[in-house]
Amino acid sequence: MRIDRVVAALLAVPLAGGLLGGVPAAQAAADPDLTISQVTLDRTSVAVSGLNTYPINVTVKGGYNSSEPGDANLVLNVVLERTGGTGPRSGIVSADLKRTAGTVQNGTWTGRLNVASTANGTFKVTGVMTGPYGGPDPGTPVDPTPYAGQTITVKGTNLPKITAAVNPRVVPFGKPYSITWAVTNTATGKPYGSRISIGLGVDTPCAEGGSPLYRTGTNGVITKAYTAADAGALNCAHLYTDPYYIAGQWLFPARPAIVAAVPSKTSARVGTVVPVNGSVAYVTGSCPVQLQRLYGRTQWRTVSAGAVRQSGRFTVNAQPSYRGLIPYRVYFPACQPFVAGVSKPFSIRGT
Repeated sequence: MRIDRVVAALLAVPLAGGLLGGVPAAQAAADPDLTISQVTLDRTSVAVSGLNTYPINVTVKGGYNSSEPGDANLVLNVVLERTGGTGPRSGIVSADLKRTAGTVQNGTWTGRLNVASTANGTFKVTGVMTGPYGGPDPGTPVDPTPYAGQTITVKGTNLPKITAAVNPRVVPFGKPYSITWAVTNTATGKPYGSRISIGLGVDTPCAEGGSPLYRTGTNGVITKAYTAADAGALNCAHLYTDPYYIAGQWLFPARPAIVAAVPSKTSARVGTVVPVNGSVAYVTGSCPVQLQRLYGRTQWRTVSAGAVRQSGRFTVNAQPSYRGLIPYRVYFPACQPFVAGVSKPFSIRGT
């Protein structure tokens, strides 16, 4: 799951939901074999602080139209979506509910909904899906079966936040790096004062779950070393409760923009269009580039623009406006995860 396959998806998916630890995005129609007659939560209002979770008992009555032996231990998950409030989570989901009465075709499933402080606000039961949540693929291969159920109000306080400091700030290609992850209380800006279990992942686990677990110090901080190859993939940290993320942070380490540009001609008649061809190393998307001309001794102004092609190459057009040596350069604006960069200056003589 490298940069060119993930970054577009990240831009389209809120970090509180979708791929990255929330209620899964819709993928298909609801399972026609699952019917739900009742969903009951034993609490409709809870208060949660900090890293704690509040367990709400959940009971589901329904049935799954199957006589397959493999479905005898079928588990269910209840999905709740935000209807109000300003907490960072857009949805929450129950832990796997196990059948405790009846048959698969007509039974009762029970278990817990672990409510985190980051679910501050109001949530409504909107559906039930077959589990286990998160397996065998991320989320579920079908949509939850719709069910308009109870609403719960969550008063979340002292919400956790994860921040990251990458060292070096811009990671050179082929070089290792480290990230210092810190967990703080958003209400105080200070650590919680205890060692915290935190998942630190690279690439696939950041989107699908399963990041290895580490423990911070009592200051809420942990520094992890990464290989050079890790910088080309998604890096993440998250705090977890069964079965979703309480809080998370996802990033691509910043990379340098290595820009090269060469004019197709070094001299041309005034007014003639001169293509300038170049490349930006490791860039495979449609990031913008700008051809700039030097005005006076220090002022660079954009005179034409283009975009990097999938090949990593680009073409912009120069057009000498007077006789004499005219300095140009190509400027690459910041385009995640690449920082801004410029080519070496070059000149075209107007004749």
